Amino acid sequence: MGYAPQAIPVNGREVINVQLHPASTGLNEVVVVGYGTQKKKDLTGAVSVVNTDAIQKRQATTLAEAMQGLATGINVRSAGLPGSEAKIEIRGTKNFQNYSPLYVIDGMITTANRDFNPNDIESVQILKDASAAAIYGSRAANGVIIITTKKGKEGPMQINFSGKTSIQTIPRYKLTGTEEFAKLNFMAYDNAGVPHQKLDMDVNTDWQDVAFRTGNMQDYNLSFSGGGKSGNYMVSANYFGNKGTVIGTQFDRYSLRVNTSGTKGIFSIGENIAITNAKSDEMSGNPIVDVVRLLPTIPVYDSTHPGGYGYGDEAKARTFGTNPLAIANLENRTNENFRVRGNVWAELKPFSFLTYRLNLGYETSNDHYTYLRKEGNWTLNQSYDPAIANENRARFQSGLVENTLTFSKTFDKHSLNVVAGQTYQRDDYGQIWGTKRNILQNPSTGQYYPVLDQGNEPQTGGFLNRAVLISYLARVEYNYADRYLLNAIIRRDGSSRLSPENRWGNFPSVSAAWRISQESFFHSSWVDDLKLRASYGRLGSSNIGYWDYLATINTFSTIAMGRDQHIEPGATQVKLVNENLRWETLIQQNYGVDAAFLNNKLSLTAEYFIAETRDVLTDMPIALTTGNDGGNPVVNAASVQNKGFELSATYQDNSHPLAWNVTANFTRVRNKVLSLGYNRNNIYVGNTVTEVGHPIGMWYVLQTDGLFQSMDEVNAYKSKDGRIIQPDAKPGDIRFRDNNGDGQITNADKKVIASPWPDFELGLNAGASYKGFSFSMSWFGSFGATVFNGPKSVTDRFDDNSNYRKGIKPWTPENPNTSTPRAYYGTTLNSRGDTERWLESGSFARLKFISLAYSLPSSLVKQIGFSSAQISLSGQNLITFTKYGGLDPEFDNGSIWERGYDFGAFPNVKMYSVGLQFGF
Repeated sequence: MGYAPQAIPVNGREVINVQLHPASTGLNEVVVVGYGTQKKKDLTGAVSVVNTDAIQKRQATTLAEAMQGLATGINVRSAGLPGSEAKIEIRGTKNFQNYSPLYVIDGMITTANRDFNPNDIESVQILKDASAAAIYGSRAANGVIIITTKKGKEGPMQINFSGKTSIQTIPRYKLTGTEEFAKLNFMAYDNAGVPHQKLDMDVNTDWQDVAFRTGNMQDYNLSFSGGGKSGNYMVSANYFGNKGTVIGTQFDRYSLRVNTSGTKGIFSIGENIAITNAKSDEMSGNPIVDVVRLLPTIPVYDSTHPGGYGYGDEAKARTFGTNPLAIANLENRTNENFRVRGNVWAELKPFSFLTYRLNLGYETSNDHYTYLRKEGNWTLNQSYDPAIANENRARFQSGLVENTLTFSKTFDKHSLNVVAGQTYQRDDYGQIWGTKRNILQNPSTGQYYPVLDQGNEPQTGGFLNRAVLISYLARVEYNYADRYLLNAIIRRDGSSRLSPENRWGNFPSVSAAWRISQESFFHSSWVDDLKLRASYGRLGSSNIGYWDYLATINTFSTIAMGRDQHIEPGATQVKLVNENLRWETLIQQNYGVDAAFLNNKLSLTAEYFIAETRDVLTDMPIALTTGNDGGNPVVNAASVQNKGFELSATYQDNSHPLAWNVTANFTRVRNKVLSLGYNRNNIYVGNTVTEVGHPIGMWYVLQTDGLFQSMDEVNAYKSKDGRIIQPDAKPGDIRFRDNNGDGQITNADKKVIASPWPDFELGLNAGASYKGFSFSMSWFGSFGATVFNGPKSVTDRFDDNSNYRKGIKPWTPENPNTSTPRAYYGTTLNSRGDTERWLESGSFARLKFISLAYSLPSSLVKQIGFSSAQISLSGQNLITFTKYGGLDPEFDNGSIWERGYDFGAFPNVKMYSVGLQFGF
C-alpha cells in the first residue's frame, strides 16, 4: 500500500533485489471537511488541498499571503508593509460589503490574521462550493479555509528548529533630479505665461533615499513534540520580526502554541491553545505617493519651518507633498494586540460506529492603540496643532459551544456517515478611547509624556457590540462500492445581526459523484481513476454591522426652552435604517471531474461553477433631506452572478533518484451585476461605473485621440454642425473624442472602455530533489486586467508642482512625435484624471518564490547529535514580467468599486533569504 507497482523479469535468478518507491498519488489522503474528514478520492464538492510545505518555505506574515498561486479559485492580494494582512477572495466577488472567507482553526471559528503563526500549520483545505461549505451555513458564502495545526506523534520527544533571515528591497520610481526637473518645470510655467518659481538649484534631494531603506525579516521557530499510545503533545514557540522598507515601520510577533490529546478506552480529550502578542509600528502618511509629490529642490531639513523639516515654500517650491521623514518622526502610531485562542474537545465513543464530540472554543483579544502627535509641521500651509496623545483600548471575546454526533458504518458495499449537531457562538467587542491635547514635554531632552493624565481638553468615547449565532446542522454521506457517492447537508442559522422577523435561515446542499473507473464496463490501462461530480446548494451571509437594523440615536443634542432659556437634554435620530434586514443568499452550482493517469503520476481536476448572490446587503445612498446624516442605511438590494472555470494538473515521479513534480493551475472568473435594487441602473465611483448586466467597477472615462499638431488641426476638429469641438486647444494638447457628437467635451462623452478584472490567472509550482539537494519554484500570473496608474497621473500631469518621470519628453514643436502632451502649469487641460491616458495593462507574470536547499548527510548529522539538518537559500518576487509602469501590478485596493485603481498602494518587495533547519 502506498508504493508504485513494479514488473521485473526473473530471468532464472533466485535472488531479486527490489527497492520500492512511493506511489505518486494523493487519492487516499485524508481531507478535513466541516465536522469530519473524508478521503480525497471520495470528495463530491469543490475542495482544494494546499501544499503546506510550499506555504512554510515562504517568508510571509499571514497564511493568505503565502497561498498565492498554490490553489485554483483563489485571488490573493498582498503588500510589503510590515504587519499588513493579505486579502483573499474565493471564486470571485459575491457581494459589496465583505469578501473575506471563514477560517476554522482546529475546530475554532476565528481568523488567520497577522497574529497567527503559519509555521504551526499541518494542513489547509479550501471549501469552495456550496456543497462543501454548507455545513458552515450563513458564514460560508465567501468560502471556508479549514486549518489543522501540528500534533505530536507516537515516539520519543522530537525537537525541531527552523530559522530564516531575509533582506528586503522596495521597488522605486524613476524620477528627475534638480537639473532635469527645473527644465521641465520652467517649460510648464512658460507655456502658461506664469513667472518661474525661485527653485533652490543647490539642493538635489532624492526623496526615495529619504523614505525607503533596506528592510529585514526574521522568522524563528522551535517545537517539541512526542507521545505514546494513549496521548501526544506538541509545543511550539515563534518569533517573527519585520523591519520595513519604509522608515518608521516595524512589526513583531511572539507566539506560543500547546496542542495535546489523550485517550482512555472509549474516552478522548484534547486541547489546542495559541497565545500571541503582535505589535506594529504603523506607517504615517503615504510615502509611496509623497516621494513623487515632493520636489528634488526641497531640502530634507529647514530650520525656518516649525519642527525644522523641509516640505515646500509658496515662493520657491509650492507643493503639498508630505515630508516622509518629518511625519515619521513627528507622529508615532503603534498597534499592539494580545490574543489567546483555542479549543478544548472531548469525545465519547460507546460503539465503534458512534462518536459524540463536545467542542468548546474561546478567543479573547486585547488591543492597544497609541498615537502621539508632536509639535511641528510636515506639509505646506499646515495649521498649527499642539502635541496630542490618543489612546484606544479594546477587547474582543468569542465563545463557541458545539455538540456533534457522528454515525459511521459500512454494510457490505454500502458505507454511511451521518453527522448531526448544534452550535452556539457569541461575539463581544468593546472599545474605549481618550484624547488629550498640549501634552507636556521635557525641555531638557525634548521627550514628550504621552500619557492621558497629561495635557488638557480631554475627549473620551466608547461602545459595545454583541452578536450571537445559533445553528443546527446535519450531513449524510453515502458511498456504494466506491462508485456512487452522495452528500446532503442542511444547516439552520439564527443571527442577531438581522431583524427579529428575519433572523432564521435554512441552507441546504446536495452533491453527488460517479466514479466511472470502478464500473465493470470501464477498461483502461492508463486511467487509474475517473470521477464526475455535481453539486447544488444555498449559503447565506450576514456580514454587516452588529446593529444595522436599529436606528442610530444622537443623545448629545440639547435645546433651550422657556423664558429663562434653560438647557434641556434631547435625543435625535440621525441614521435611518431598514428594520427588515434579511439574509444575503448565495445559490451555487458546481460541476467537476477528477482523474488520475499513468499509475497515478498525473492527476487532474477541473471545475465549472455558477454562483448567484441574491438580496445582497449593501449601503443605500439616500438624500440628506430625509434627515439621514449618520451614514447610508444597509438594505437587501442587489444581485450578483459569478461564473468560473478552474483547472489543476499535477505530474510527479518519485520512482527515480531524481524525483520531480510540477503543478499548474488555471482560474477564470467572471462577475456580473444582475440587479442593483430600488430601480437603480448604475453606481458611479471615481472613474468607474457599475451597471446592471456588466461587471462591477468598469472603467468609465474620456477617450483620447492623439495630440493636436497644429492650429489647423484644432480648427478642423469640428462637430457635424460645424462647431469647433476644442476651441481653446493649442498644438500639443490632447484631442478628446466627442463620442456623443454634441460638439463639446463633457462627461456625456465618457464610455466604458476596459475592465479591472483579469481574464484569467495562472499558477505554476515545480520541485525536484536529488540526493541531498532539493529545488522548488513558484510562478504566478494574472492576465487581462486594466488598471489605473495613479502615480503616473501625478508625474506626467505638469499642471501642479510634483516631480516628473525621468526622461519624459513633452510635446514641443521640435519634439512632435510623442504621446505626452505639452507641459502646461495651472490648468487641467492636459492632466485631467478621468481619461484613458492613465489606464494601462495590469497583466503580469511573477516569480513568487525560488529555493535551493541542501540536507546534510545523515552520517555527518548524527555525529553532531542531530537527526536532520538542512540549509536553504531562497528568494521572493525576484522577477516580474509586466508592461505596467507603476511600482507593482500586484497591488491591493480595498474598494470593490475601484478594484484596479493604484494610487500609492504599498508594493510587494523583493526578498532574499537564508534558512536553517535541524531536528534531534
